[in-house]
Order: sequence, then C-alpha cells, then structure tokens
Amino acid sequence: MKEIHHHFSRIAYEYEDLRTTDIEPILLIKNKLVNLTKIKGADIGCGGGRYDIELFNHLGKGFHLICIDYSENMLRKLDNNLNEHNIKEFSTVRTSAMDLPLTANCFDVLFSFNAVHHFNLLDFLEESSRVLRNNGQLFIYTRLRSQNQRNIWGRFFPKFHEKEKSLLEINEFERTLKKASDLILESIEYFMYKRKANLEWLVKQAKKHHYSTFSLYSKKEFEESLKKFQLNIISHFKDPDKLIWNDENIMFNIKKGKATCG
Repeated sequence: MKEIHHHFSRIAYEYEDLRTTDIEPILLIKNKLVNLTKIKGADIGCGGGRYDIELFNHLGKGFHLICIDYSENMLRKLDNNLNEHNIKEFSTVRTSAMDLPLTANCFDVLFSFNAVHHFNLLDFLEESSRVLRNNGQLFIYTRLRSQNQRNIWGRFFPKFHEKEKSLLEINEFERTLKKASDLILESIEYFMYKRKANLEWLVKQAKKHHYSTFSLYSKKEFEESLKKFQLNIISHFKDPDKLIWNDENIMFNIKKGKATCG
C-alpha cells in the first residue's frame, strides 16, 4: 500500500489528463437521487476531483460534498480544480477510507469512483453503514477482475491483469457485503464504452502510470512489457493511429436500512 500511496502522490498533478471521466454513472446517480432537494454526500477516494466536478454539475445547488482521500497532493489538486470551476460547497479531509471522521447516521449518499479496490472492503462498508442515514445510498463505481482482463491493457500488456489482484468479482463483493451491517444491494449497473486512441497516446499513459497497476512492475519489467505491448498492438490492429476497443465498468448501488441521524 505504501507504493500505491506514493504512486498517487507522484501522479496527482497529471492524473486527470491521463484518465477518462465517464459521465454515464453520474447521470444514473442523478436519476437515483432525483427526489432529494438537499444532498449531504462524501466522495471516498476522491483523487483530484474529476468526478466531483461532474457531480456538482448534475446534482444542483442543494448538494454539499466532503472529499476524502489519503493523498495530500490529490486533495490539493482537487481544491484547485473545484475552485477553478467556482465550486464552493465542498470540504476536504485527508484520511483512510476505513476510518472516516464523519458523523454517524447523517449522510444521504456516499460515492467511490475507481478507488474501492485500494480499500479493505469490509472495513469500508462498515464505515459507510455507520455514517449513512436511514435509506442513504452508497454508489461504488469500479471494474471487475474479468473486465480488467478484457480491456486493451489486460489483453495486450504483459502481466497487467495478473498483477492487479485487488479487483473483485460480483460474487466476492456480494459475500463481503453480506457481512456488513444494515447494507442492502439495491442494483448492479453495467457500463460498456467504445474507446478510441492511437498507440502514441497509450504509450504515454503507460509511461505516466495512469493505472496504479503499473507501479507494481519493476523498472526493467515495465520497460520490457511496454515494448511487448507495442508489438502486440501493431500485430493485432490494422492501424496503430486508429485503435478502437471496449472498456467495461460496473456500479454497485447499495442502500442503508436502519438508524437515524443523532
């Protein structure tokens, strides 16, 4: 975990330029929360705030958000990003996802975008249950281990999907959720995106370690794998300047069943 924390601190100021922000889960969340005029929320593992900007764009004036991350550099970047978008109804907290300094039973909604595989899942779910109000919701946007294996990195970058051991499958997630207090799985939402890029851009992403998985390689191992990746892409695609593939993600929509704000 120390290497992962170091990775995110190192990449904080370039991260949003290297990653894609998906609007589709934001639109689904907006629809799920349509009946709430005031929303008190927290984003756990918020990073530089790219998803938080979209949440503010879509959830309206009654939305207040606490942005939580373990990386101080990420929180600095988030603060700059949200202020540049004239977003003021937020605060930041540097802490672990497994030890949230938040008032019990008082939050309408919690979010986690592409971060939950860095948490101890059961501890995070227990903390989420503690801070959510009755009927409060938790949205976890992530990818499955099998989805990771099918994307362009899992298929063509040597050892990529084998090294990423922290991603789960649905049955593993559901088993852990059953151990958490008062949380009920409301729905599972599936997303598929057609991505387009050229090989030069993918190589840049990999060299900048846009996925934390790349921090699990030794320097020599990464360089050898990157060379093999380029050869794999050239041999598989007709035009390395016009690459098209599918990315997949999943979102767990979870509801709190008991307790009231104290």
